[in-house]
Amino acid sequence: MRKSVKPELLAPAGNMEKLRMALLYGADAVYLGGKILGLRAFAGNFSPDEMKEAVRFAHGMHKKVYVTVNIFAHNEDLTALPDYLRSLQEIGVDALLISDLGIWSIARNVIPDMPLHVSTQANTTNWAGVKAWEQLGASRVVLARELSFAEMREIGDRTEVELEAFVHGAMCISYSGRCWLSSYLTGRDGNRGACAQVCRWEFGLTEQKRPGEQFDVAEDERGTYIMNSKDLCLLPYLPELMKAGICSFKIEGRMKSAHYAASVASVYRRAIDACWDAPDAFAVKQEWLDELEKVSHRPYTTGFALGKPDAAAQVYTTSAYLQTHDFVGLVRGWQEGRLTVEQRNHMKAGEELEVFLPDGSLRSLILQDMRDGEGNCIDCAPHAQQVFTCRAEEEIPASAILRRKAV
Repeated sequence: MRKSVKPELLAPAGNMEKLRMALLYGADAVYLGGKILGLRAFAGNFSPDEMKEAVRFAHGMHKKVYVTVNIFAHNEDLTALPDYLRSLQEIGVDALLISDLGIWSIARNVIPDMPLHVSTQANTTNWAGVKAWEQLGASRVVLARELSFAEMREIGDRTEVELEAFVHGAMCISYSGRCWLSSYLTGRDGNRGACAQVCRWEFGLTEQKRPGEQFDVAEDERGTYIMNSKDLCLLPYLPELMKAGICSFKIEGRMKSAHYAASVASVYRRAIDACWDAPDAFAVKQEWLDELEKVSHRPYTTGFALGKPDAAAQVYTTSAYLQTHDFVGLVRGWQEGRLTVEQRNHMKAGEELEVFLPDGSLRSLILQDMRDGEGNCIDCAPHAQQVFTCRAEEEIPASAILRRKAV
């Protein structure tokens, strides 16, 4: 019988700021990549010194850091691998995410005591596969996205190893992220971290004997985005995930903003706590759904969780994102009635902003008496990441997010 444990909330960390925000807003652990051997080559990623800082920060909050070493390696990728693995162990990371069996074998020999998690890239879709990884020493298996709740439950019933599953974020039109489109059309190998997101491009249909003519695949004059999946959202189904034995709920999004990392982590933190305390009475709150609409996203889908997705799981007319609010600033501190803010979007005096706090609560703030770093009065903060102060009689904690309703 699988032991019932409160699921971990695992959030993405594309850089140090996103890591801090994810943890401050409720994540129990983060996953991140170093400068090599991870599947998000264009995320900020972490140098060795930054990774040390990340581990210190997370462990200081009694939280965990997992590092992705999950590319499908070619021979030349293996040269630097042993030293890199030893450095990760010395830094004190809590586990590695691996998909390639060769990397797994080398890691087992070089750092035998390091917990190893099987990446979703290994596309583990059945209980026999999970058992096989367990026999190879896996501490955890990240299940493929192509599973229903019923399939997850059977895997949970027939295995003992920890199970992790994605609950929120972008989805690829590929098998567990294994895709060759980017490499074929652009030369950038998605299986080695350099995906160009070709599946989000606009496509049309041509006929061999009618060169130069393009026909729409769907009724849209601009073409169609035939591989553009909606984003996963399993927020209403946390009880089903818990019953299936999933011990870690994973959010996708290392390429997304600090606002995204904080907002989505905050929603799932509150939802997991509510579901764990009273699973039979669990109900999704409207304020949680509203919060998920405020960050950049595509329309939401349940993916494979309720059965194989149909055409409704795709967005055919655009690859653009939706969001109801714009992230405009990050609070850096408060002292004696003045707020220090780092600008992330244009702001002007007199504007009313929404303040999103690490505990998930909301306030409002009217920008008054704005002053630059030299104390000069200013009417707006037009420059990227400009730091300014404004009046705020009530204390607002550092790392609070300032945003406004999108026009």
